[in-house]
Amino acid sequence: MPAEDIRHPEKQSNSSKGGFQNKNRVAILAELDKEKRKLLMQNQSSTNHPGASIALSRPALNKDFRDHAEQQHIAAQQKAALQHAHAHSSGYFITQDSAFGNLILPVLPRLDPE
Repeated sequence: MPAEDIRHPEKQSNSSKGGFQNKNRVAILAELDKEKRKLLMQNQSSTNHPGASIALSRPALNKDFRDHAEQQHIAAQQKAALQHAHAHSSGYFITQDSAFGNLILPVLPRLDPE
């Protein structure tokens, strides 16, 4: 093990996490490439057989269903987080989409500078 890793063990753990994430990314990219090829093959066959285009609309329906189910799950999580925050805090919170994945955000009053 290099001397740097002995003094900074967090670097070692980050590099091992990075390796796992890299393998995960490669697997995801390979799966996406496989799916892309499959869709291209279906698209080529649908140009030869006009009735085959119906099959392409089904995955979109499944995706819409999954997105809707995910939105309902997030809404339920937001409601639970909001109820918990109001019950255990004297602050005021709102539900709002956050770039950082927060389900609820605190509302802070603006004070006029004196």
